[in-house]
Amino acid sequence: MIPRISVIMGIYNCAHTLAEALDSLLAQTYQDFKVIMCNDGSNDDTYKIAASYAASNPKKFVLINNERNMGLNYTLNHCLKYADTEFVARMDGDDISLPSRFEKEINFLDEHPEITIVSSPMIYFDEDGDFRNGGGIEKYPTKNDFINGTPFCHAPCMVRTEAYKAVGGYSVDQKLLRVEDYHLWFKMYAKGYRGYVFPEPLYKMRDDRNATARRNWRNRINEFHVRRIGYRMLNIPFYKRISMFRPLIVAILPTSLYNFLHRR
Repeated sequence: MIPRISVIMGIYNCAHTLAEALDSLLAQTYQDFKVIMCNDGSNDDTYKIAASYAASNPKKFVLINNERNMGLNYTLNHCLKYADTEFVARMDGDDISLPSRFEKEINFLDEHPEITIVSSPMIYFDEDGDFRNGGGIEKYPTKNDFINGTPFCHAPCMVRTEAYKAVGGYSVDQKLLRVEDYHLWFKMYAKGYRGYVFPEPLYKMRDDRNATARRNWRNRINEFHVRRIGYRMLNIPFYKRISMFRPLIVAILPTSLYNFLHRR
């Protein structure tokens, strides 16, 4: 019998965290899912660890492989080829899904057929423990919420598979690396799909010092690019499009100031 949820995971050099991430899925209160892992050219023991889970529970875990490192957008599309379920959920190989995540997400989607995307805030943690709780108020984002950034956290999301198919999955483009989720939501909202954000975190994101290293000029250029094309897709008024320059301003902040603001 086909499960209701496919969990898609692009895994890359996460050998030291992958078992904890997969164990958090096995601890879910809702278990009608399968996990599709795609190894994206790792050069550590990531594939070996993923293979051990697939071998011990082949009905729950599917392992596929890229011939070389291709990037997250390509890798997630590779996973989507194996997603034959009603819903698709995301998960990263260095994070933790809280036990009730899938139960709450699928129950909400079952009760609200007009909603296509659900996500939640995240708890941010590092080697010293939790340092920020992203909880807030529940929200049904409108297109105006896209002006200041992506309205949905990518990793905790669950989406109706039909919406992924309608927009052709993730766009594979070097200009969209690290902003592939923002572009995905633009495409779905342009097609008329809508979403919901839970008020409480259902997911823990590992966000250590390496997050600063990833804050480079190329990533900010990509965010500028996706905002520029996304605002046009959603017909955002011209006078509101000035916020497309925000990523470029953030990129020139001193690292010490960025770290201070990021952790707050």
